[in-house]
Amino acid sequence: METLNGPLWPTLILAGASLAFAQPQPYDLLLQGGHVIDARNNIDAVSDVAIRGGKIALVAQHIDPAQAFKVVNVAGLYVTPGLVDIHVHVYAGTGEPRSYAGDNSLYPDGYMFRVGVTTVADAGCAGWRNFEDFKQRVIDRAKTRVLAFINIVGHGMRGPKYEDDLTDMQAKPTAEMALKYKGLIIGVKTAHYTGPEWTPVEQAVEAGTIANIPVMVDFGTNRKERPMSELVTRKLRPGDIYTHCYSGLRDELDASGHVNPAMFEARKRGVIFDVGHGGGSFAWRIAIPAIQQGFPPDSISTDLHTGSMNSGMKDMDNLMSKFLAMGFALKDVVAQSTWNPAREIKREDLGNLSPGSVADVTVLRVEQGDFGYTDMYGARLKGNQKLTAELTLREGRVVWDLNGITRPDWTTLPPNYRQTGDARWDAVTPAPARRPDTKR
Repeated sequence: METLNGPLWPTLILAGASLAFAQPQPYDLLLQGGHVIDARNNIDAVSDVAIRGGKIALVAQHIDPAQAFKVVNVAGLYVTPGLVDIHVHVYAGTGEPRSYAGDNSLYPDGYMFRVGVTTVADAGCAGWRNFEDFKQRVIDRAKTRVLAFINIVGHGMRGPKYEDDLTDMQAKPTAEMALKYKGLIIGVKTAHYTGPEWTPVEQAVEAGTIANIPVMVDFGTNRKERPMSELVTRKLRPGDIYTHCYSGLRDELDASGHVNPAMFEARKRGVIFDVGHGGGSFAWRIAIPAIQQGFPPDSISTDLHTGSMNSGMKDMDNLMSKFLAMGFALKDVVAQSTWNPAREIKREDLGNLSPGSVADVTVLRVEQGDFGYTDMYGARLKGNQKLTAELTLREGRVVWDLNGITRPDWTTLPPNYRQTGDARWDAVTPAPARRPDTKR
């Protein structure tokens, strides 16, 4: 999905407001004075960001505000690419209980923009048998950009009855569906398998090889017949993704608290290690020792679903804040939530603020105070910083504005102010039908 309900999605303009149209400005929107963090372009400095036609037009230390149709002061805030969460569950609406192809999933638009996320990758809720239903039901209707890892299980992530069925794990039809929707299906997922066989991983890797896309592995039940060490050093290819890397459920740390040497070896081979926090896949007693021993994550992802959002994980901003509480620099946390995941799924058009790139932009506030963050077991880590999404842009238009920083105070407006037009910068609130006497 590369448009936001089309280029003329109704937007907000204020009747009676004085707008200078005599000499059209080259930029639709200017974010002025924020601290820009863009890992792809190695930017970590106060700069302005100009947007035109839904694309990034210019990032520079000073851009003349007279050149912009709309100027928003974001001084004291951080301007980043739209956040990219590569592990979510959003195949909602089927009515299937206790299923990630059903009631465990969430409609994306209600949960993403408010935390600065503009792109998600559904992590295997659908397989080749039901992917097109998922596409029609959710992907095609969402304003959030929804990509997908297709499950190696043909029926998708519908519980043990399906996810333990080796006969439904077929590389060929999975790869064919991925190639049919190239760029939308960005990977293959294998998850939750409880048996001793390597079949799910081997079939997923075969499908990924045919379609030239990465495999993401949630390694399921820990079995001595298929140890994690062999998975990451022998079974996975460079560019494949091991998610839930701080769960501690599959020997990520040994009994003495040392990182499994296989993980360092695999990282040298190019295997990716992703957070995938979820409701049961992140523990302080695993993450903090691993990070202290030099094993940070390659990417930060939530594993968002109805359970995780109401337990330790909560949302992307909360998860990123956890890494600040563990001592990470903000620029690294942003890289792990934007450019790194975009590269991992081979969508380098995303996760950056390069001129010409789609203007998915997040504006973050770093709050100072006394905060607490919990892991999968409910253990707490204190922190003194918290990230909050102040503003989210999708294709250059406002889709979330927490404190109305893009809006004028009502006392400055004419008595008859209302929604009337189709301004180039705004897409938060659909305008009512235009009356014949309405001024543009």
